[in-house]
Amino acid sequence: MRDYRKYKIWELGHELTLYIYKISQNFPQEEMYGMTSQMRRAAYSIPSNIAEGCGRESEAEFRRFLVIAQGSASELEYFAILAHDLGYINDNIYTELDDRVNKIRRSLNNLIKKL
Repeated sequence: MRDYRKYKIWELGHELTLYIYKISQNFPQEEMYGMTSQMRRAAYSIPSNIAEGCGRESEAEFRRFLVIAQGSASELEYFAILAHDLGYINDNIYTELDDRVNKIRRSLNNLIKKL
């Protein structure tokens, strides 16, 4: 069994999740059960799937959970675009968020290729 806390990609995912919770606090109240909830879920799905994959027995299972985390990162990338286009986040926050998500996607892709 792997220790997920030793993976830099898990740490990046956790930091991204904290960032999403911070920026989504300013979203309109009517989005509490809409985009705010969905964006947070997509964000915490990244490190939680990495952690769950680390708890699995085989590399194939680990890889499968990394692919799921990659899908969540893609979902989060779309929510960032939507939040920006709706005016919920400004250009600077959008750029920061997009950079973080793409770094995670590249790192996940590299890890998947190594397995």
